[in-house]
Amino acid sequence: MTHTQPGTAPALSKEMQDCVEACMSCHTICEEAMSSCMQMGGQAQMQIMRALMDCSETTRMCADMMMRRSPMASEMCTVCAKACDMCAEACRSMPDDKMMARCAEACRRCAEMCRQMAGTRM
Repeated sequence: MTHTQPGTAPALSKEMQDCVEACMSCHTICEEAMSSCMQMGGQAQMQIMRALMDCSETTRMCADMMMRRSPMASEMCTVCAKACDMCAEACRSMPDDKMMARCAEACRRCAEMCRQMAGTRM
């Protein structure tokens, strides 16, 4: 067990730190991709926008819960992985768009790390 000052939480594990970073990176790129989608407009982008919004919010919340060591963090990681998978799939529907390709890759990586943190590797 890590020795800490009274009243402080133990340091996050390397795996948890990496997962938090993946979540925050994914959150950021989803926000950037939303901005790009809004500029494009069109009805097809609405489905992608929903996936981006869900993923953006879920990844931020998941990172927050891990950092505060919430007892629900593992379950949140499972939900986050699902949101990231759905977003990656939505972004792949625009294979020629570099922003969407970057977003799909960030989502895929985050989903993988969240599955590992949740203990439900697929």
